[in-house]
Amino acid sequence: MLFVYIHGFNSSPESFKAKCFEQFLFENHPIQQLIVPRLSDLPARAMATLTDLINQRRNENIALIGSSLGGFYATWLSQQYHLPAVLINPAVNPQELLVDFLGTNKNFHTGEEYEFTTEHIVQLDAVTTSIINSPELLMVLLQSGDEVLDYRLAEKKYSSTRLIVETGGDHSFQHFGQYCETIYLFLTGN
Repeated sequence: MLFVYIHGFNSSPESFKAKCFEQFLFENHPIQQLIVPRLSDLPARAMATLTDLINQRRNENIALIGSSLGGFYATWLSQQYHLPAVLINPAVNPQELLVDFLGTNKNFHTGEEYEFTTEHIVQLDAVTTSIINSPELLMVLLQSGDEVLDYRLAEKKYSSTRLIVETGGDHSFQHFGQYCETIYLFLTGN
């Protein structure tokens, strides 16, 4: 199986959760493959990277893991391509939340600076998934202590999916490593 980890806003392939899942696969399921593409800050380019990857690898079993903004992207991809996905503290309406980030931003991992503009907001709006048509494809992990996103918005939007809500925690999803086997089993259909 090919796992695609989709990192969040101002993150990168160096994301802790991506590295944690990579280590989990290495230790427990070394025949599986994980790809963590570096995504553009422009949503249209990020989605082009992801859709190109999926289209190039369609002959393989593909599963998605998305965190925060990556969860927003993974939702759209899951529903469009009928792929299983696990969403970790997913952004529900990032085009509304990220208005506060208009202007210069810096990637947490690379230090690269870029301008976040209204065009970014328009591009996010273009890939919003209003209705979850195939909830059985999604597992959603939420922590109520998320200081960035209101977990209740995701809890409501994804209520028909396999939903796990933990009390406390934070946006990074504390103790993520404890869920790697659960994620793996869900995505592989076991």
